[in-house]
Amino acid sequence: MSPLFRFVFAGILGLHGLIHGIGFVKEWHLITVNAFRATTVLPLSEKAAKVAGALWLLTGLVLLTAAVSLLTSQSRWWLVALLGIGLSQLLIVLYWPDAKAGTGLNVLILAVSLGAYADWDFNANGMAEVRGLIAESGSAKTPVITAESLTPLPPVVQKWLKRAGVVGKKRIQTVHLKQIGRMRTKPGGSWMPVEAEQVFTVSQPGFIWLARIEAAPLFFLVGRDQYRHGRGNMRIKALALVPVADAKGVEIDQGTMLRYLAETVWFPTAALSDYIQWEGLSDTSARATMHQGGVTASGVFTFNLAGDAIQFEARRFGEFDGAYRLETWSIALRDHQERAGGIRIPVQSDVTWKLKTGDFTWYTLTLTEIDYTPLSGD
Repeated sequence: MSPLFRFVFAGILGLHGLIHGIGFVKEWHLITVNAFRATTVLPLSEKAAKVAGALWLLTGLVLLTAAVSLLTSQSRWWLVALLGIGLSQLLIVLYWPDAKAGTGLNVLILAVSLGAYADWDFNANGMAEVRGLIAESGSAKTPVITAESLTPLPPVVQKWLKRAGVVGKKRIQTVHLKQIGRMRTKPGGSWMPVEAEQVFTVSQPGFIWLARIEAAPLFFLVGRDQYRHGRGNMRIKALALVPVADAKGVEIDQGTMLRYLAETVWFPTAALSDYIQWEGLSDTSARATMHQGGVTASGVFTFNLAGDAIQFEARRFGEFDGAYRLETWSIALRDHQERAGGIRIPVQSDVTWKLKTGDFTWYTLTLTEIDYTPLSGD
Protein backbone atom coordinates (compact mmCIF):
# COMPACT_ATOMS: atom_id res chain seq x y z
CA MET A 1 0.00 0.00 0.00
CA SER A 2 1.52 3.32 -1.06
CA PRO A 3 1.92 6.04 1.59
CA LEU A 4 -0.63 8.24 -0.21
CA PHE A 5 -3.24 5.49 -0.40
CA ARG A 6 -2.58 4.55 3.24
CA PHE A 7 -3.18 8.16 4.29
CA VAL A 8 -6.34 8.53 2.17
CA PHE A 9 -7.80 5.21 3.27
CA ALA A 10 -7.02 5.90 6.91
CA GLY A 11 -8.92 9.16 6.45
CA ILE A 12 -11.92 7.23 5.09
CA LEU A 13 -11.81 4.87 8.07
CA GLY A 14 -11.54 7.76 10.52
CA LEU A 15 -14.35 9.73 8.92
CA HIS A 16 -16.56 6.65 8.86
CA GLY A 17 -15.82 6.17 12.55
CA LEU A 18 -16.69 9.77 13.40
CA ILE A 19 -20.00 9.49 11.53
CA HIS A 20 -20.94 6.60 13.81
CA GLY A 21 -20.75 9.02 16.70
CA ILE A 22 -23.98 10.60 15.39
CA GLY A 23 -25.90 7.48 16.34
CA PHE A 24 -24.53 7.70 19.88
CA VAL A 25 -25.37 11.35 20.51
CA LYS A 26 -28.82 10.88 18.93
CA GLU A 27 -29.85 7.88 21.01
CA TRP A 28 -28.42 9.35 24.19
CA HIS A 29 -30.19 12.66 23.49
CA LEU A 30 -26.99 14.67 23.82
CA ILE A 31 -27.67 16.95 20.84
CA THR A 32 -30.31 17.27 18.16
CA VAL A 33 -29.37 15.75 14.80
CA ASN A 34 -32.10 16.45 12.26
CA ALA A 35 -30.37 14.53 9.48
CA PHE A 36 -30.48 11.30 11.50
CA ARG A 37 -33.98 10.46 12.74
CA ALA A 38 -32.88 7.12 14.30
CA THR A 39 -35.62 5.24 12.48
CA THR A 40 -35.22 1.51 13.00
CA VAL A 41 -36.66 -1.49 11.17
CA LEU A 42 -37.72 -2.87 14.56
CA PRO A 43 -39.13 -0.77 17.39
CA LEU A 44 -36.66 -0.18 20.24
CA SER A 45 -37.43 0.60 23.86
CA GLU A 46 -35.72 3.56 25.48
CA LYS A 47 -33.25 1.21 27.16
CA ALA A 48 -32.58 -0.73 23.96
CA ALA A 49 -32.08 2.53 22.07
CA LYS A 50 -29.37 3.55 24.54
CA VAL A 51 -27.67 0.17 24.13
CA ALA A 52 -27.77 0.70 20.38
CA GLY A 53 -26.34 4.19 20.88
CA ALA A 54 -23.47 2.71 22.90
CA LEU A 55 -22.82 0.27 20.02
CA TRP A 56 -22.66 3.20 17.60
CA LEU A 57 -19.98 4.74 19.84
CA LEU A 58 -18.09 1.46 20.20
CA THR A 59 -18.13 0.91 16.44
CA GLY A 60 -16.86 4.41 15.81
CA LEU A 61 -14.00 3.87 18.23
CA VAL A 62 -13.11 0.55 16.58
CA LEU A 63 -13.00 2.20 13.15
CA LEU A 64 -10.88 5.07 14.50
CA THR A 65 -8.53 2.49 16.04
CA ALA A 66 -8.27 0.79 12.65
CA ALA A 67 -7.38 4.14 11.06
CA VAL A 68 -4.63 4.79 13.62
CA SER A 69 -3.33 1.21 13.22
CA LEU A 70 -3.12 1.69 9.46
CA LEU A 71 -1.33 5.04 9.77
CA THR A 72 1.21 3.50 12.16
CA SER A 73 1.75 0.52 9.81
CA GLN A 74 0.41 -2.15 12.16
CA SER A 75 0.44 -5.40 10.19
CA ARG A 76 -3.02 -6.52 11.36
CA TRP A 77 -4.93 -3.27 11.05
CA TRP A 78 -7.31 -5.09 8.71
CA LEU A 79 -8.48 -7.29 11.59
CA VAL A 80 -9.67 -4.23 13.53
CA ALA A 81 -11.24 -2.81 10.38
CA LEU A 82 -13.16 -6.03 9.70
CA LEU A 83 -14.51 -6.01 13.26
CA GLY A 84 -15.53 -2.40 12.81
CA ILE A 85 -17.41 -2.87 9.56
CA GLY A 86 -19.08 -6.02 10.92
CA LEU A 87 -20.51 -4.00 13.82
CA SER A 88 -21.24 -1.11 11.50
CA GLN A 89 -23.26 -3.16 9.05
CA LEU A 90 -25.34 -4.70 11.84
CA LEU A 91 -26.26 -1.20 13.00
CA ILE A 92 -26.88 -0.04 9.43
CA VAL A 93 -29.32 -2.90 8.88
CA LEU A 94 -31.10 -2.02 12.13
CA TYR A 95 -31.25 1.68 11.20
CA TRP A 96 -31.66 0.99 7.46
CA PRO A 97 -34.01 3.87 6.54
CA ASP A 98 -31.48 6.45 7.77
CA ALA A 99 -28.14 4.64 7.57
CA LYS A 100 -28.28 2.53 4.39
CA ALA A 101 -25.83 4.84 2.55
CA GLY A 102 -23.10 3.63 4.89
CA THR A 103 -23.21 0.21 3.22
CA GLY A 104 -21.21 1.55 0.29
CA LEU A 105 -18.37 2.64 2.58
CA ASN A 106 -18.44 -0.71 4.34
CA VAL A 107 -18.15 -2.55 1.02
CA LEU A 108 -15.13 -0.39 0.11
CA ILE A 109 -13.50 -0.98 3.49
CA LEU A 110 -14.25 -4.70 3.26
CA ALA A 111 -12.58 -4.99 -0.16
CA VAL A 112 -9.42 -3.17 0.92
CA SER A 113 -9.26 -5.02 4.25
CA LEU A 114 -9.62 -8.42 2.58
CA GLY A 115 -6.82 -7.48 0.19
CA ALA A 116 -4.64 -6.44 3.14
CA TYR A 117 -5.45 -9.71 4.91
CA ALA A 118 -4.54 -11.72 1.81
CA ASP A 119 -1.25 -9.81 1.53
CA TRP A 120 -0.48 -10.49 5.21
CA ASP A 121 -1.44 -14.17 4.84
CA PHE A 122 0.76 -14.58 1.75
CA ASN A 123 3.76 -13.18 3.57
CA ALA A 124 3.01 -15.11 6.76
CA ASN A 125 2.96 -18.35 4.76
CA GLY A 126 6.18 -17.28 3.05
CA MET A 127 7.90 -16.66 6.37
CA ALA A 128 6.70 -20.05 7.60
CA GLU A 129 8.40 -21.56 4.54
CA VAL A 130 11.54 -19.57 5.40
CA ARG A 131 11.58 -21.04 8.91
CA GLY A 132 11.20 -24.51 7.43
CA LEU A 133 14.03 -23.89 4.96
CA ILE A 134 16.37 -22.75 7.73
CA ALA A 135 15.38 -25.66 9.99
CA GLU A 136 16.09 -28.17 7.20
CA SER A 137 19.46 -26.62 6.52
CA GLY A 138 20.54 -27.26 10.09
CA SER A 139 23.94 -26.20 11.32
CA ALA A 140 27.27 -27.11 9.82
CA LYS A 141 30.84 -26.77 11.01
CA THR A 142 32.23 -23.48 9.79
CA PRO A 143 36.02 -23.45 9.92
CA VAL A 144 37.74 -20.16 9.28
CA ILE A 145 38.62 -19.66 5.61
CA THR A 146 42.33 -19.35 4.97
CA ALA A 147 44.22 -18.39 1.83
CA GLU A 148 45.41 -22.00 1.64
CA SER A 149 41.83 -23.31 1.63
CA LEU A 150 41.24 -21.41 -1.62
CA THR A 151 44.06 -23.09 -3.54
CA PRO A 152 41.90 -25.85 -5.16
CA LEU A 153 39.97 -23.10 -6.95
CA PRO A 154 41.03 -21.50 -10.26
CA PRO A 155 43.26 -18.44 -9.70
CA VAL A 156 40.59 -16.03 -10.98
CA VAL A 157 38.10 -17.37 -8.40
CA GLN A 158 40.70 -17.17 -5.65
CA LYS A 159 41.33 -13.55 -6.60
CA TRP A 160 37.60 -12.81 -6.42
CA LEU A 161 37.17 -14.40 -2.99
CA LYS A 162 40.18 -12.58 -1.59
CA ARG A 163 38.85 -9.33 -3.05
CA ALA A 164 35.47 -10.10 -1.46
CA GLY A 165 37.14 -10.37 1.94
CA VAL A 166 36.28 -13.95 2.83
CA VAL A 167 39.75 -14.88 4.13
CA GLY A 168 39.63 -14.91 7.92
CA LYS A 169 35.84 -15.33 7.94
CA LYS A 170 33.74 -18.41 8.58
CA ARG A 171 31.54 -19.77 5.83
CA ILE A 172 28.22 -17.98 5.64
CA GLN A 173 25.31 -20.29 6.51
CA THR A 174 22.21 -18.15 6.07
CA VAL A 175 21.57 -14.86 4.29
CA HIS A 176 18.72 -12.39 4.77
CA LEU A 177 18.47 -9.48 2.39
CA LYS A 178 16.06 -6.84 1.17
CA GLN A 179 15.97 -5.26 -2.25
CA ILE A 180 14.09 -2.66 -4.20
CA GLY A 181 13.84 -2.49 -7.96
CA ARG A 182 11.59 -2.44 -10.96
CA MET A 183 10.49 -5.02 -13.51
CA ARG A 184 8.55 -5.29 -16.73
CA THR A 185 7.02 -8.18 -18.61
CA LYS A 186 7.85 -7.27 -22.21
CA PRO A 187 10.27 -5.07 -24.18
CA GLY A 188 9.04 -1.51 -24.12
CA GLY A 189 6.55 -2.34 -21.35
CA SER A 190 5.92 -0.14 -18.35
CA TRP A 191 8.26 -0.54 -15.40
CA MET A 192 6.64 -1.72 -12.16
CA PRO A 193 8.18 -0.92 -8.75
CA VAL A 194 9.21 -3.97 -6.71
CA GLU A 195 10.04 -4.49 -3.04
CA ALA A 196 11.41 -7.90 -2.09
CA GLU A 197 12.83 -9.87 0.80
CA GLN A 198 14.94 -13.00 0.35
CA VAL A 199 16.49 -15.70 2.52
CA PHE A 200 19.20 -18.14 1.40
CA THR A 201 20.61 -21.23 3.05
CA VAL A 202 24.03 -22.52 2.02
CA SER A 203 24.88 -25.94 3.54
CA GLN A 204 21.59 -27.20 2.06
CA PRO A 205 21.27 -24.78 -0.87
CA GLY A 206 17.94 -23.03 -1.13
CA PHE A 207 16.18 -19.69 -1.15
CA ILE A 208 12.78 -18.08 -0.73
CA TRP A 209 12.09 -14.72 -2.39
CA LEU A 210 8.97 -12.77 -1.40
CA ALA A 211 8.06 -9.77 -3.52
CA ARG A 212 5.35 -7.15 -3.89
CA ILE A 213 4.96 -5.62 -7.34
CA GLU A 214 2.98 -2.41 -7.85
CA ALA A 215 1.50 -3.22 -11.23
CA ALA A 216 -0.83 -0.18 -11.41
CA PRO A 217 -2.50 2.31 -9.06
CA LEU A 218 -4.58 0.32 -6.53
CA PHE A 219 -3.45 -2.96 -8.16
CA PHE A 220 -0.53 -5.08 -7.02
CA LEU A 221 0.92 -8.56 -7.41
CA VAL A 222 2.68 -10.69 -4.83
CA GLY A 223 5.23 -13.31 -5.81
CA ARG A 224 7.07 -16.13 -4.09
CA ASP A 225 10.01 -17.75 -5.84
CA GLN A 226 11.39 -20.83 -4.11
CA TYR A 227 14.38 -23.13 -4.60
CA ARG A 228 14.36 -26.10 -2.22
CA HIS A 229 15.67 -29.68 -2.40
CA GLY A 230 16.84 -28.99 -5.95
CA ARG A 231 13.33 -28.01 -7.08
CA GLY A 232 11.89 -24.62 -8.00
CA ASN A 233 8.44 -23.10 -7.74
CA MET A 234 7.15 -19.64 -8.59
CA ARG A 235 3.75 -18.46 -7.37
CA ILE A 236 2.13 -15.15 -8.28
CA LYS A 237 -1.19 -13.76 -7.04
CA ALA A 238 -3.04 -10.63 -8.10
CA LEU A 239 -4.00 -8.51 -5.09
CA ALA A 240 -2.64 -11.44 -3.05
CA LEU A 241 -5.99 -13.14 -3.68
CA VAL A 242 -6.26 -14.37 -7.27
CA PRO A 243 -3.73 -17.00 -8.46
CA VAL A 244 -1.95 -15.89 -11.62
CA ALA A 245 0.88 -18.43 -11.84
CA ASP A 246 2.10 -21.56 -10.07
CA ALA A 247 5.07 -22.61 -12.18
CA LYS A 248 7.02 -25.79 -11.52
CA GLY A 249 8.79 -28.50 -13.50
CA VAL A 250 12.21 -29.27 -14.92
CA GLU A 251 12.54 -25.87 -16.62
CA ILE A 252 11.79 -24.07 -13.35
CA ASP A 253 14.20 -26.36 -11.47
CA GLN A 254 16.99 -25.42 -13.86
CA GLY A 255 16.11 -21.73 -13.75
CA THR A 256 15.97 -21.44 -9.97
CA MET A 257 19.24 -23.38 -9.63
CA LEU A 258 20.89 -20.88 -11.98
CA ARG A 259 19.39 -18.04 -10.00
CA TYR A 260 20.88 -19.46 -6.80
CA LEU A 261 24.24 -19.89 -8.49
CA ALA A 262 24.24 -16.34 -9.86
CA GLU A 263 23.23 -14.82 -6.53
CA THR A 264 26.09 -16.43 -4.62
CA VAL A 265 27.93 -13.18 -5.44
CA TRP A 266 26.00 -11.81 -2.41
CA PHE A 267 27.40 -14.55 -0.13
CA PRO A 268 30.66 -15.49 -1.84
CA THR A 269 31.83 -18.11 0.68
CA ALA A 270 29.26 -20.40 -1.00
CA ALA A 271 31.78 -20.73 -3.83
CA LEU A 272 33.61 -23.20 -1.58
CA SER A 273 30.59 -25.53 -1.36
CA ASP A 274 30.98 -29.12 -2.56
CA TYR A 275 27.95 -28.80 -4.86
CA ILE A 276 29.71 -26.14 -6.99
CA GLN A 277 32.60 -27.04 -9.31
CA TRP A 278 34.78 -24.39 -10.91
CA GLU A 279 36.64 -24.27 -14.22
CA GLY A 280 38.94 -21.38 -15.01
CA LEU A 281 38.37 -20.03 -18.53
CA SER A 282 40.68 -16.99 -18.60
CA ASP A 283 42.28 -14.43 -16.34
CA THR A 284 38.88 -12.76 -15.96
CA SER A 285 36.32 -15.56 -16.24
CA ALA A 286 35.37 -18.93 -14.78
CA ARG A 287 32.57 -21.42 -15.27
CA ALA A 288 30.62 -22.59 -12.21
CA THR A 289 28.63 -25.83 -12.40
CA MET A 290 26.12 -26.75 -9.74
CA HIS A 291 24.65 -30.19 -9.02
CA GLN A 292 21.70 -30.92 -6.76
CA GLY A 293 18.71 -33.23 -6.77
CA GLY A 294 19.64 -34.77 -10.10
CA VAL A 295 19.71 -31.36 -11.80
CA THR A 296 22.83 -29.71 -13.22
CA ALA A 297 23.23 -26.11 -14.32
CA SER A 298 26.22 -23.97 -15.18
CA GLY A 299 27.07 -20.39 -15.97
CA VAL A 300 30.07 -18.15 -16.54
CA PHE A 301 31.19 -15.46 -14.09
CA THR A 302 33.20 -12.56 -15.45
CA PHE A 303 35.47 -10.47 -13.22
CA ASN A 304 37.21 -7.14 -13.67
CA LEU A 305 40.98 -6.80 -13.27
CA ALA A 306 40.60 -5.92 -9.59
CA GLY A 307 38.76 -9.19 -8.98
CA ASP A 308 35.16 -8.00 -8.57
CA ALA A 309 32.43 -10.15 -10.15
CA ILE A 310 30.82 -7.97 -12.82
CA GLN A 311 28.68 -10.40 -14.85
CA PHE A 312 27.01 -13.80 -14.78
CA GLU A 313 25.76 -15.42 -17.98
CA ALA A 314 24.09 -18.76 -18.67
CA ARG A 315 21.66 -20.57 -20.92
CA ARG A 316 18.43 -20.60 -18.96
CA PHE A 317 14.90 -21.75 -19.64
CA GLY A 318 12.47 -18.88 -19.97
CA GLU A 319 8.81 -18.68 -20.93
CA PHE A 320 8.23 -16.84 -24.18
CA ASP A 321 4.93 -16.77 -26.09
CA GLY A 322 3.53 -19.46 -23.80
CA ALA A 323 6.39 -21.96 -24.26
CA TYR A 324 9.69 -22.61 -22.50
CA ARG A 325 12.94 -22.41 -24.40
CA LEU A 326 16.62 -21.96 -23.67
CA GLU A 327 17.91 -18.43 -24.07
CA THR A 328 20.95 -16.50 -22.86
CA TRP A 329 20.30 -14.99 -19.44
CA SER A 330 22.73 -12.31 -18.31
CA ILE A 331 23.16 -10.35 -15.08
CA ALA A 332 25.29 -7.20 -14.94
CA LEU A 333 26.71 -6.67 -11.43
CA ARG A 334 27.55 -3.12 -10.34
CA ASP A 335 28.37 -0.82 -7.43
CA HIS A 336 30.55 -3.09 -5.29
CA GLN A 337 30.53 -2.20 -1.60
CA GLU A 338 31.62 -3.65 1.70
CA ARG A 339 28.52 -4.73 3.60
CA ALA A 340 27.89 -6.97 6.62
CA GLY A 341 31.09 -8.30 8.16
CA GLY A 342 33.24 -6.49 5.63
CA ILE A 343 32.17 -8.76 2.75
CA ARG A 344 32.49 -6.93 -0.58
CA ILE A 345 29.54 -7.55 -2.89
CA PRO A 346 27.74 -5.91 -5.84
CA VAL A 347 24.61 -4.12 -4.63
CA GLN A 348 23.08 -3.29 -8.00
CA SER A 349 22.11 -5.68 -10.80
CA ASP A 350 20.45 -5.58 -14.21
CA VAL A 351 18.88 -8.83 -15.42
CA THR A 352 18.66 -9.25 -19.20
CA TRP A 353 17.44 -11.85 -21.68
CA LYS A 354 19.62 -11.79 -24.80
CA LEU A 355 17.11 -12.69 -27.48
CA LYS A 356 17.34 -12.84 -31.27
CA THR A 357 15.05 -9.82 -31.35
CA GLY A 358 17.43 -7.87 -29.10
CA ASP A 359 18.39 -7.53 -25.46
CA PHE A 360 15.46 -7.38 -23.05
CA THR A 361 16.38 -6.02 -19.62
CA TRP A 362 13.39 -6.94 -17.50
CA TYR A 363 14.54 -6.47 -13.90
CA THR A 364 16.85 -4.03 -12.16
CA LEU A 365 17.48 -4.14 -8.43
CA THR A 366 19.38 -2.58 -5.56
CA LEU A 367 20.20 -4.34 -2.30
CA THR A 368 19.14 -2.18 0.62
CA GLU A 369 19.98 -4.56 3.49
CA ILE A 370 21.92 -7.80 3.93
CA ASP A 371 22.85 -9.86 6.98
CA TYR A 372 24.79 -13.09 7.37
CA THR A 373 25.32 -15.77 9.97
CA PRO A 374 28.01 -16.48 10.93
CA LEU A 375 30.01 -13.43 9.90
CA SER A 376 33.50 -13.73 11.29
CA GLY A 377 36.08 -16.14 12.58
CA ASP A 378 35.72 -14.96 16.17
